Order: sequence, then C-alpha cells, then structure tokens
Amino acid sequence: MAPIRHNASGGSSGGSDNDAVLDAVRDCVLAVGVRRTTLTDVARRAGVSRMTLYRRWPDVRTLVGDLMTREWVKVATGAMPERRPGVPTREVITEGLVAAVRAFGAHPLFRKILDVDPELLLPYVLDRRGASQEALLDMLAAALHEGHADGSVRAGHPVRQARSVLLIVQSFTLSLRTMADEDDPELAAEAFLGELHGILERTLTP
Repeated sequence: MAPIRHNASGGSSGGSDNDAVLDAVRDCVLAVGVRRTTLTDVARRAGVSRMTLYRRWPDVRTLVGDLMTREWVKVATGAMPERRPGVPTREVITEGLVAAVRAFGAHPLFRKILDVDPELLLPYVLDRRGASQEALLDMLAAALHEGHADGSVRAGHPVRQARSVLLIVQSFTLSLRTMADEDDPELAAEAFLGELHGILERTLTP
C-alpha cells in the first residue's frame, strides 16, 4: 500500500483547505505523470498562485506525497465493511483487507504511479514507513485488539501483528499484477485474492 509522509511545511492530505490543490495535482498526474507535473500546472488548475503553493509545499514531490496519503487512506478506510451483529472481528478485517487490495488495483492514481513513476514508492517499501502506513497500522492494531477481545483473532502483540499483516497486504497490493495471468482463471487476480483471504484467515485465527 503505497505510503507517503505528510510534508514538513504543514500541508495536510485531509484538510479541506487543501482539497482543491490536491484535486488539481491528481488531475495533472493522471494526465502527464509526476515527472512532467509542475507547480505552475497545479496552481493553474487549482486557481491559486504559485506563491500560495510554495508557502505550503516546497516541490511537486512533497505535494504528490500529500495527495497519495489522502488517496491511499481513503481507499483503505472505504474498503472496510460495516460492522454487522454477530460477525467476528477477524472476518471484518480479512474482508476489508482483501477489498482494499482489489480497490488499489483499480485506483487510477495508483495504477498511473505504478506504470509511470514507481520509484516514488520505493523509499516507503525499502527504507521507512510513511504517513499512510502509520494510519493503516493504527487502524489495524485497533481492529486486532477488538479481535483479541471477542476471541476471533489469536492472541499476540497487536502492533507486531498489524505490521506483519501489512507486510503481507503490501506485497499483494504492489506485486499482484506481476503474478496474475488473466487468461487463466486459476491464475487471475481474483484467484490470488482468494489466496490472500485464506492466508489472512490462517494468520489471524486462534
């Protein structure tokens, strides 16, 4: 799940004041990719001055970072199913994570970055955690704690479990298309998502 930190200059992926700017960045990236997007292009689309952008974001990559944080957290939270009476927490977790991987695979911005600017994601896969990872880990740890309480998730350190689960899910999110073969139903993406569901069930079941 491709994570990015909030920028150091105060930009926030969730603030309503920034939504028009982040929407403009999204449109630019979808049109031409990150490397060909400029702050001038973003300012023009957002209807603000370049100086307004410079006061909040030092460069395009930082601005794109906030965009990805907003989008990735929105995808992940939107994929979580509503809690239903009598449904164990483990089932909610596994269904939500599989749905999130599916949603990322269909997300236009995520697909564009994987196709055109995949190097943006490497630092957050190889070197450090980013803001969206931290947000998702907090959500996972809280859900796992609930699963411990209702007995549907095996006992364990919730933060360690959350990080381990995210490692599994990130792998499917980033690399599924390299393994799937849509010409073979047994090797299509949906078949692998079924495997992911089974892996998560076996990982979390007491």
